[in-house]
Amino acid sequence: MSLLFFIGTTVLFLDIKNAFVTEVSSTVLFLQLIPALMKFIYLLGFSAIGFLVVILLTAIFGRVYCSSICPLGTLQDIFTAISKRVKKIKYKFSEPSNKVRYSILGIVSLLLIFGLSIGVLLLDPFSNFGRFVTFFLRPIVMLANNGIASSLELFDNYSVYPVEVKGFDIIASLMPFILFVIVFVLSYKYGRLYCNSVCPVGTLLGLLSKFSIFRIVIDKNSCSGCGVCARVCKSECIDSLNHYVDETRCVECFNCLGVCPSTSIEYKVSKKITGQNKPEGDANSGKRDFIKKVGLFIFVTTGLAKAQEKIKVYVDNDVPVIRTNPIAPPGSISIEHFTNQCTACHLCISACPTQVLQPSFLEYGFIGMLQPLLNNSKGFCNYECTACLDVCPAGAILPSQLANKKLIQIGKAKFIKENCVVETQGTDCGACAEHCPTKAVKMMPYVHEKYPDKNLKIPEVTEETCIGCGACEYACPSKPWKSIYVESNVVHALAKKPPEQDIEQEVSEGEDFPF
Repeated sequence: MSLLFFIGTTVLFLDIKNAFVTEVSSTVLFLQLIPALMKFIYLLGFSAIGFLVVILLTAIFGRVYCSSICPLGTLQDIFTAISKRVKKIKYKFSEPSNKVRYSILGIVSLLLIFGLSIGVLLLDPFSNFGRFVTFFLRPIVMLANNGIASSLELFDNYSVYPVEVKGFDIIASLMPFILFVIVFVLSYKYGRLYCNSVCPVGTLLGLLSKFSIFRIVIDKNSCSGCGVCARVCKSECIDSLNHYVDETRCVECFNCLGVCPSTSIEYKVSKKITGQNKPEGDANSGKRDFIKKVGLFIFVTTGLAKAQEKIKVYVDNDVPVIRTNPIAPPGSISIEHFTNQCTACHLCISACPTQVLQPSFLEYGFIGMLQPLLNNSKGFCNYECTACLDVCPAGAILPSQLANKKLIQIGKAKFIKENCVVETQGTDCGACAEHCPTKAVKMMPYVHEKYPDKNLKIPEVTEETCIGCGACEYACPSKPWKSIYVESNVVHALAKKPPEQDIEQEVSEGEDFPF
């Protein structure tokens, strides 16, 4: 089961041709706890009740989400399996890091109460797994695809077509890389320590599993205390000397069941709904006092989260241009809604066929670190595409019919005549108008001061019909600074439907610009 969810989730992020994303996404994403919870908070719809199903499963069977559904959990099991082949690892019971894990859960919860998603953005296991795949594995798959395509072309076989790799953002990948190293080292040496000390989902489900109906139970009468079960427990939660299993850390992997020589350890219905008796010296004491001390941190984090720097797009000595806000994807309603809901899982980035969606760094401010934005130097928002609206699991980008999406105004095009090649070189262009899907950019007659005899035309923008897709900005050949760019709408608006006679051509999916 765990491999099915792991493979299905990985396919979502590696589907460079978008061949399976629609079929796989609804099944895989439904049971991802944090995205489903975020979506439920906003929508209160049936499609977002997956987190309730996870809670129900936990209440009955324990932390099966961590062992079978969570892709990051399965990835840790893969690292653990590798470590076992490299060196013989024998686990042993360890005291839980309660101060660490409960304080992390408390901080993440309080941030959500204050309307800030930065906590789940940084620590949601599904989103972290998505970033690992998007940053480090997806480019390799794309390069391999292009290598296969090039090889087949030698034999006049064009069944595999190449895809453009739009570059690798080193700064944006730094945090996912650091977290990947942490997850790898902890799982390689200590099994599920990350799940039981850092991950807020693991801590939350651990608290619920204390009351689960089914659980791992040790029969004190028949157990010899040999410790075989503890040596294979990757959660290090079995104290064989005291016949105790810490259910808050057990991920129900069942490794212990098959190794007990006396069959004294079982997975069965427990009569004690409050859990087994704990050995003396348990580390639960004092956790409430520790959690109370994180209040000051919340206020500091909130202050940092509100800081947002303006983003310089192009800087000209004569005409400085500043884009005051990043461009949020269509369907995200507003920048505030997007930053509050998005967990930066990067599924929309993986699904975007033009790769215009790119991870941010601090463009949204501290609270929006790594959340996607439209980078029109990398691509443009395809007029005929709803990929990001269809796959978002957290409700940050809401689904919409294509006809409605075509009228969502995420920004407005702004024209800078001083940077246009028509003005600077006295030559015809029209790339922006040619590639505008709504014909909001038109070429109008223009008399140049230096070249009055030339029959020139220069762009003119009709903002009412502009949707801010960025096709004009991406196509503009002006160097080093663009002469047309998209200014973001903080709150998305509704563009006017362009007259039918104005739409003579539309940008088709996957079309490349000649500039």
